[in-house]
Amino acid sequence: MHDKMTIATGRRARWLAGLAFGALVAASPAHAETLQGALAKAYENNPTLTGARAGQRANDENVPIQKAAGLPSVGASVDYQENLVVPGNSFFTPGRSVSTGAQLSVPLYQGGAVRNAVKAAKYRVEAGQADLRATEASIFSQVVGAYMDVIRDIAIVQLNQKNVSVLKTNLQATSDRFEIGDLTRTDVAQSQARLALAEGDLRTAESNLIRSREAYIRLVGDAPTDLQPPPVLPNLPTTAEEAVAIALTNNPDIDAANQRLSAARADIGAARATRAPKVSATVSGGYNNNLNSIPAGNTTSDNTTTSTIAGVSMTLPIFQGGRASARVRQAQAQTSQAIENYVAVERDVIAQTRGAYAAWQANERIIAATEQAVGANGLSLEGVRAENSVGTRSILDILNAEQEYLNAQVQLVSARRNSYVAAFSVLAAMGKAEARDLGIEGGALYDPEVNYRRVKGQLWDWADDPKPQQQATDTRAIPAADAGVPAYVEIGPKQ
Repeated sequence: MHDKMTIATGRRARWLAGLAFGALVAASPAHAETLQGALAKAYENNPTLTGARAGQRANDENVPIQKAAGLPSVGASVDYQENLVVPGNSFFTPGRSVSTGAQLSVPLYQGGAVRNAVKAAKYRVEAGQADLRATEASIFSQVVGAYMDVIRDIAIVQLNQKNVSVLKTNLQATSDRFEIGDLTRTDVAQSQARLALAEGDLRTAESNLIRSREAYIRLVGDAPTDLQPPPVLPNLPTTAEEAVAIALTNNPDIDAANQRLSAARADIGAARATRAPKVSATVSGGYNNNLNSIPAGNTTSDNTTTSTIAGVSMTLPIFQGGRASARVRQAQAQTSQAIENYVAVERDVIAQTRGAYAAWQANERIIAATEQAVGANGLSLEGVRAENSVGTRSILDILNAEQEYLNAQVQLVSARRNSYVAAFSVLAAMGKAEARDLGIEGGALYDPEVNYRRVKGQLWDWADDPKPQQQATDTRAIPAADAGVPAYVEIGPKQ
């Protein structure tokens, strides 16, 4: 028996040895849905993911916003005035005037405030990109879970349908034997009770299937149609220690926490800059025209003036009521918080990785054991039926044997689902469950770096983006899910 379990476990491990997504798509029937296809739809249409991308694009803009504080600024003004009442003894007060002016201001020194603010913004962009990776992996994990839930619940509905059919046949046979006096009314009542319970279990299974299908629609944006067996998963670790080592290097949550820690340290420098002097250079020019409204002289020189001014100014903070030191202490405390958050995230990742690996391994063993239980219960049911035919077993024995056989089959289906989902969770914890790892089809993958490179050096004040449009598809037009099942479904990974 031990050898059989070892072989079965090895077979399951081989199921999870590599990700042959492309071959599966090519070989799948028309209109059938593969796991890769479901992931591709979610990648394009899931509102949580498309919203996270928009949020990251907003985060990108913090870099040019911070850079702008250290760049020259140019402004212009135009002013027109009409003096409605002019004193009688004022010979040089214009009746009206128009003036224009322009100013160029160039920051020369700000104590490192801009440099550190830009640095912090860049770190937060990198943290946001890591968060986007984590969101992607989270959505994919949910899609895998929903996909496997639908397959599992279809299988459970089928098993319960078959059980109801068998119990109906048993009831009919029991009733016939009661009519000829071979069995008692108690046997008939036991068969009726077991059939009623089985029909209730079938209704529950159908309800669970509807709920799973609706969850799939919510995540993928499309109804699940003819879901194919899932493909094998790639690059699964052989030990929990290996999984943790990879996770500590590649997990996006750890990367994001590390980048936020770096940003918090840069914030300290930006806060200290509030105590430093600030130097800037300015050049301004003006033109004023009284529009020939000065009565005396009424010459062009009397009515027009021009000016040009250049200078350097320095602002030296001397006393700010403790505000500067408060900002520094605040930034230092936030850095301490970021350090502890990093440790907390690292702990969470380690625990999640080990837990997912343990769940995967446990379900692999459950599969091996339950397969044997299914086989044994099948043989037991056949034996009980044979023994009943010769009078050594009761109808209740048959009913119990059938229930045990059904329970074992349901447990096997659930274990296969749990094993696959846990294995994918291991990949997600290791940072290996993103679009770039899974070969998602449907065009170029979304690269947040493209938008960052586009905006980080943008200087033009009128470079708006197009009007925001909805990216994710809605599901209002998708009919409500039902409990219908195909003729056959397989929950194990496709070989």
